[in-house]
Amino acid sequence: MPSQPPRLITPRMLVLTGMIAFAVAVRLLIHFMPGVVPYNFTPVMAIALFGGALFRDRKWALLVPLLAMVVSDMVIGFYALAPVIYGCMALGVVLGSMMLRRKRSGLRVLATAAAGATGFYLITNFAVWLASGMYAPNLSGLAACYLAGVPFYQYGSLPGTLFWSGALFGGFALLSRRFAVLSSAPQPAF
Repeated sequence: MPSQPPRLITPRMLVLTGMIAFAVAVRLLIHFMPGVVPYNFTPVMAIALFGGALFRDRKWALLVPLLAMVVSDMVIGFYALAPVIYGCMALGVVLGSMMLRRKRSGLRVLATAAAGATGFYLITNFAVWLASGMYAPNLSGLAACYLAGVPFYQYGSLPGTLFWSGALFGGFALLSRRFAVLSSAPQPAF
């Protein structure tokens, strides 16, 4: 009997991609309805962590969150620091792959999400200080830049990454219990 070629579209791939598409839709909603939730309370880092942890094909683990960013930024608009933001998302994929691919627990997901959000804050605020010209090119300027970014981190990216990571990983874990086909090892995204 001839062997069957691997299925490109599996229930697991559909659920993973659907969860990511939902999170991107929320990013767009937050952008177009300011004040509904704090600015930066977006799922972008959670998407990267989730992709890194659950997509076996590392190419798709990286491409899905980055393509989601590009598609949403085509609607929202591109910005000067987009390469830095996209680089942070790529680092989030690596972090998710290193910390959550083989072993996941609620505490491990929350710790990884906090690390991802903190790394994002540190890297992007450093880039703003370095490239924007808004802050003095000295340690005082760097400190002022980080201080100005605290509300976006404290009320936006940190709780947003924690919440969305919980929703993505927790939702997937619940679905995996209900549908055995989802509980297998990480699968190709496409």
